[in-house]
Amino acid sequence: MENIKRLTSGIIAFALVLMLLAIKNKYLVDVVLAVVAIFAIEEYFKAVSKVCKPVKWVGYVSAISIAVVHIIPKECLGLSVALSIPTILLVLFLTVILTTMKTSFKDVAYTFLGIFYIIFFTMFVAVIYGMKNGNILIWYTFFAAWGTDVFAFYFGCKFGKHKLNKISPKKSVEGSIAGIIGSTAMALIYTYFINTYVGMNFNYIVVGIMGVVLSILGQIGDFSASSIKRYVDIKDYSNLIPGHGGMLDRIDSLLFIAPFAYAFFEILL
Repeated sequence: MENIKRLTSGIIAFALVLMLLAIKNKYLVDVVLAVVAIFAIEEYFKAVSKVCKPVKWVGYVSAISIAVVHIIPKECLGLSVALSIPTILLVLFLTVILTTMKTSFKDVAYTFLGIFYIIFFTMFVAVIYGMKNGNILIWYTFFAAWGTDVFAFYFGCKFGKHKLNKISPKKSVEGSIAGIIGSTAMALIYTYFINTYVGMNFNYIVVGIMGVVLSILGQIGDFSASSIKRYVDIKDYSNLIPGHGGMLDRIDSLLFIAPFAYAFFEILL
């Protein structure tokens, strides 16, 4: 039953993403990503509230800022993003000062980590979509994240015998390898179609290497999110998505993939 829920939710999520990207409106994508980030940062704050008092309003404002990524002039975007990091940290420490340390250094540290990890990394998804041919490139990130997850989960359930790491005891070495192979194969098949029918000219070797690297990064992202859950002793971040848990459970791989995928696209493709 749990697997059926997971499969059904996955199909619905994929269909929604497909419809959203088919509209080809980067401003709408930015708004949706801002909403996703709000859900994810709220789940993170709820989780770490067991060990600190996060400065939530700074996180929510940061998440909303994703909605204006492509409203900011392109020539100012890099500077705006770069300045946002020290600005957020400044505001957080100002909160410590103004509350006479009722907001503690620990509260600031956990809050900043969540913002940087969730909001800043999510912003790269928006940036990728706004690139030249971004509506084509963005699918490489999804194949790396969700393709790895699907192949690793189902192959691991059937053939997994060797545990990969105690942080996620259900994950196996066999599933991990299957995730890498499966997601990379999806990327190569996708490359064949866009090279043949869309007029792209992407190198298959480069795409293959990129697929392997992004899949591994996605799995590290998965384990990273799981390590936070183990630290605060929860199973899932929420029950928002049946069979998958919360929004952060669903996008944890994508978060680590997006910044490096952007680098690959800028440098190699």
